[in-house]
Amino acid sequence: MGIIQIMTNKKPINVEIKKINRSNIYRHFLKNEALTKQNLVADLQLCLPTVTKNIDELMAEGLIEKSGSQGHTGGRRAVTYSLVRNAKVALGIDITQNHLTFVALDLTGTLITFKRHRIRFEASESYYQYTGKMLKEFIQNAGFRDEQILGVGVGLPALVDADKKSIFYSQIINLSPSTLEELARYIPYPIELYNDANAAAFTETWMNPDMKNAFYLMLSNNIGGSMVINGAVYSGDGQRSGEIGHVTLVPGGKRCYCGQYGCVDCYLAATNLSNLTDGNLQAFFTGLKNGEPLFTRTWDTYLNYLASTVNILRMLLDCNVILGGYVGGYMDAYIDDLRVRAARLNTFTGDADYLKLCSYKNESIAAGAALYFIDAFTNSL
Repeated sequence: MGIIQIMTNKKPINVEIKKINRSNIYRHFLKNEALTKQNLVADLQLCLPTVTKNIDELMAEGLIEKSGSQGHTGGRRAVTYSLVRNAKVALGIDITQNHLTFVALDLTGTLITFKRHRIRFEASESYYQYTGKMLKEFIQNAGFRDEQILGVGVGLPALVDADKKSIFYSQIINLSPSTLEELARYIPYPIELYNDANAAAFTETWMNPDMKNAFYLMLSNNIGGSMVINGAVYSGDGQRSGEIGHVTLVPGGKRCYCGQYGCVDCYLAATNLSNLTDGNLQAFFTGLKNGEPLFTRTWDTYLNYLASTVNILRMLLDCNVILGGYVGGYMDAYIDDLRVRAARLNTFTGDADYLKLCSYKNESIAAGAALYFIDAFTNSL
């Protein structure tokens, strides 16, 4: 008598179970440096034949490898297996007004290498050709093979459609709706486009898998934001959520590049600080540490505006606020001061412990854009 297969959504349940087992085993390797078959049996409550079969398949695909052994010297030592972290890599690009940054991540999301070029953006064939040329050089210098590369994620200071292929709003730099097509002429890999703040926020969800709800505040040369709900970036019905940079902070205040007045962006953009040091933000914070009076006064004003902004976010969303971007990378020494200022503005509590520092401090936009390819690959197994 043959085995009866119960069909659910037109797929046999046993096939689904096999996929779940394979995914769970692979993800366990992502979290652990080395595992034996016995570790997997005990940790995942699977039978040894199932573990053995999946290890054999993952090894055949080049995704895991034998990495050593463990056990007592007097008996038979158990073979350990580890993830081949660079079996696949994902590339990320961060395009800003004055810089072009490339990163490469392995399958754990760890940064392998990065390269930054100072070049002013222009919507021209020569710029996109230069981008493709520099990416090719970046790949060659890293020694990656074409078959290793999952794709290229591009972080942009723009609003991007849900299809990750077209841009529908770009004021900071002159990006056209056909930017992906322009890049694809010189980049022979799958390409996806991402809003810069959403990409950076995705790095936080990757680094903190237990994080549920939070708002990522990107304090860079422009101000962006991204809402994380139930561990996933929420883009909104029209892909416009999180645009805290264009909330009015000072009615009738400074004119914003968007055409409105008094936007958060006018008061919290990192250029408010770096313009005092010829564009060098690190030099500003060095001067601040040394007690330069002008820098001290500027920073005091900046912190007050920042406290007002994070308090607005807390009142509206009642969740943690993560400080990222260029300024966020320098906030370690000033977070307590900011918490005191924000707490004074809060109607309901006397503290501001909801303020958190970003986990991924370097090249988070490019890394987040690349991580989407890593995540998709992991989910496909």
